[in-house]
Amino acid sequence: MSNLQGDPVKAPKFSYIRAESVKHALELLDQHGEDARILAGGQSLMPTLNMRLSQPDVLIDINPLDDLKGITVDGDVVCIGALTRHVDVLNSDIIAEHLPLIAEAMPHVAHVAVRNRGTIGGSVALADPAAEMPACILALSATLVVQSSSGKREIPAENFFHGLYETARNDNELLIEIRVPFQKKENVSVFLELARRHGDFAIAGIAAYGKVSGKTVDNMRLVYFASEDKPTMGTKAISELNGKTWSDETKEVVKTALESDLDPMANLHGSAAMKLHLQKVLTGRAIDAAIARAGE
Repeated sequence: MSNLQGDPVKAPKFSYIRAESVKHALELLDQHGEDARILAGGQSLMPTLNMRLSQPDVLIDINPLDDLKGITVDGDVVCIGALTRHVDVLNSDIIAEHLPLIAEAMPHVAHVAVRNRGTIGGSVALADPAAEMPACILALSATLVVQSSSGKREIPAENFFHGLYETARNDNELLIEIRVPFQKKENVSVFLELARRHGDFAIAGIAAYGKVSGKTVDNMRLVYFASEDKPTMGTKAISELNGKTWSDETKEVVKTALESDLDPMANLHGSAAMKLHLQKVLTGRAIDAAIARAGE
């Protein structure tokens, strides 16, 4: 039964336009600006439309744009088209060989049905703080390529995520590609997350990538997600970790330093204190795992 305010589980009225090319999509963004939304996989957009959290005037469907799909190699960089489905990233031999951190994280992305339809570019562009891919590309020092009708520009992942669902991408720009350097052979990576059930929204998570020699850690990058309003580098924790021999004492120092890096958001999934505790636990587990993997 509907009420006078409208049915809360049905999307508001909007115009739908199917983009015929990247150029066409960019022209539409120029025309409609912040009143438009891009429809890629739709796994995040459609629920927000139905809950009236997003109310665009125009929906621009970019699904026909094959130019934005696929995974290729350019020198020592993996190039992932923004419209590449999660399932294709999961099954990619290129990703498995050159980006094991992303390969390890991908099975944690929601459920099979969502991975079959959702896109890596949509996940990154939305910048959901509980999403796995933004944390991974930040840990791997990726570059985001965005395009407008006036040309392309490249944005380092370190500068892309601004806050809760906020990024450096302008309203008239389209994320077209994610460029990720090969993981170095001498480095190791670890991905961990905690959720109430596998596939549910993460409560706490970490993407770790760096060098381990014996029990000495160096050039390690620790990126946290799900507790903050954006993927967050654990700067203070990293400074207490790199160049040190991993021990129970080092572990406690790193965990304490993390208190200066993170300011968790309390929500239905848990309190700020609980999330900080979980991130500390994951940090210890991640470095333990990194040392074990380096030993292998």
